[in-house]
Amino acid sequence: MPSGRRSLMDLEPAYKMESIRAVQEIQHEFWPLDEINPENAKFPCCLVWTPLPVVSWLAPFIGHVGICREDGSAVAFSGSNFINIDDFALGSVAKYLQLDRKQCCFPRNLAAHTCKHGYKHTEFGSAITWDDAIQSSVRHFEHKSYNIFTCNSYSFLANCLNRLCYGGSMDWNMINVGALLLFKGHWVDNMSILRSFSPFMLVVCFGIFMVGWPFLVALLAFSLLLLAWFIFGTYCLKNLLDS
Repeated sequence: MPSGRRSLMDLEPAYKMESIRAVQEIQHEFWPLDEINPENAKFPCCLVWTPLPVVSWLAPFIGHVGICREDGSAVAFSGSNFINIDDFALGSVAKYLQLDRKQCCFPRNLAAHTCKHGYKHTEFGSAITWDDAIQSSVRHFEHKSYNIFTCNSYSFLANCLNRLCYGGSMDWNMINVGALLLFKGHWVDNMSILRSFSPFMLVVCFGIFMVGWPFLVALLAFSLLLLAWFIFGTYCLKNLLDS
């Protein structure tokens, strides 16, 4: 064969390398996101939080959470066999945290993992896009029974973040998801702060007026017991709490 011509056998490895390189380039290119728009309830690639009736009146650090798709619509596990899409169900978003898609792992195949968890990530259920991860979690939770103590909206959120392997971690659970929103989340506006804490303050004032300071001690004990349960259930009874 003349030296200036190559056979198909010679071209095949080069073609495969170009294909792999093209996939890797596509994988790290993301569609630009729209601006966060609270008025239209659009929070692209955000974790979102709103007060949970009754529960947040007694323990304001607990609420109802969801995750937003790339178009900004919220998705949340809101009840047994029930996933809310583009409707936050329990009220408008009060707090949000936008995540960076570049900190996610979107492997096209087993060799394309950018995280250190490779096989574990694939076995758990990886995704090729942000919305694909959310949809996989929706399918996983749409037949689950809701239980505020063992399988709730925080469980759904942790499942999504584990599928994304966000921040290179697959150890997302109710506790660190809640802490992430609690300490790094941004309030939508001042009215959201008022809406989130005014019921709790009213309960505290009414309780002290009717019962006295022992009510405050009882409320604190309730919050600590609730927090202790989630910590114990998450780290000591891992098979009991869903994520």
